[in-house]
Amino acid sequence: MKEASKHDSESMSFEFLKEKTYSPPSWASHLNPIPSHVFSLAQLPTPIHKWNLPDLPNGAEVWLKRDDLSGMQLSGNKVRKLEFLMADAVAKGADCVITIGGIQSNHCRATAVAAKYLNLDCYLILRTSKLLVDQDPGFTGNLLVERLVGAHLQLISKEEYANIGSVTLTNVLKEKLIKQGRRPYVIPVGGSNPLGTWGYIEAIREIEHQIGDTGVKFDDIVVACGSGGTIAGLSLGSLLSTLKAKVHAFSVCDSPEYFYNFVQGLLDGLEAGVNSHDIVDIQNAKYLGYAINSSEELKFVKEVATATGVVLDPVYSGKAAFRMMKDMSENPSKWEGRKILFIHTGGLLGLYDKVDQMSSLVGNWQRMDVD
Repeated sequence: MKEASKHDSESMSFEFLKEKTYSPPSWASHLNPIPSHVFSLAQLPTPIHKWNLPDLPNGAEVWLKRDDLSGMQLSGNKVRKLEFLMADAVAKGADCVITIGGIQSNHCRATAVAAKYLNLDCYLILRTSKLLVDQDPGFTGNLLVERLVGAHLQLISKEEYANIGSVTLTNVLKEKLIKQGRRPYVIPVGGSNPLGTWGYIEAIREIEHQIGDTGVKFDDIVVACGSGGTIAGLSLGSLLSTLKAKVHAFSVCDSPEYFYNFVQGLLDGLEAGVNSHDIVDIQNAKYLGYAINSSEELKFVKEVATATGVVLDPVYSGKAAFRMMKDMSENPSKWEGRKILFIHTGGLLGLYDKVDQMSSLVGNWQRMDVD
């Protein structure tokens, strides 16, 4: 992946699913370790366009980075991390991958698809309620894709997940598979480890190329935060590159302090030598809880879709955009005259899990009169 050729359409024609030698941006070449290889899994570069949100502060402009368009079954921000993680899995001789997340995890769905593309089996540990943990999880949203591509689903209750932890749970399954003669590779929650962080360091290089000579200078980058790897890569990349935009992260689970600490671990794992508190502003957007939406949040998702044609997912970008607009309304002077790049991290399939809550908001139909 050479600096210029990644964005050359001719050279990309036959690059999908190909493994390539990785060369980092010059401004990130001091980080350690640097990945040796990367798989081309995403449809890149993803578009950037003006987002005509209503009621913005004076002079403020919001632009949208469409990482929801990074592919179909593989859409979303997780694919950028998987490009590096899957290359590592193949290099280490894995014949299967293990990862873990919520019952409608976009990361788990993307991992299941990417694994099958590369002829690897996939084992998913999915967190659900204790009332449903002993039942067939069904086929809604991400679950349908995972089951279609043959992923092996292992259900765990939220209480067990909280008591045991994701690292121990994945290690238990890993040991079980090793005893069966398998060669498993474990991918952490959201693909968020130092290696996965390179996905969004690389995304900053992509944004640099896209804005090029356009004269657009972004003051702020806004994004949802669910596992930490995306914001670590964006904030470190923005700091080191020519972008120098201030990164605002809205956390949809856990606390901002948890994420400051977690991101610090990722930065230290890359020997970045920077403090997470200095390079990213993290605010809480969890509200009722992870993947739990209020009627106000879902109404916002519907209104944004109606006004702009952009469909936000309810778990990540929907909550982040809702919180951003709330902050703009309460603190307009903070955002006046600024150019903001909002990263849409995908997750459309998660909306299918909210159809009962959404039904009263989208009842615009009638029988056609053909008299």
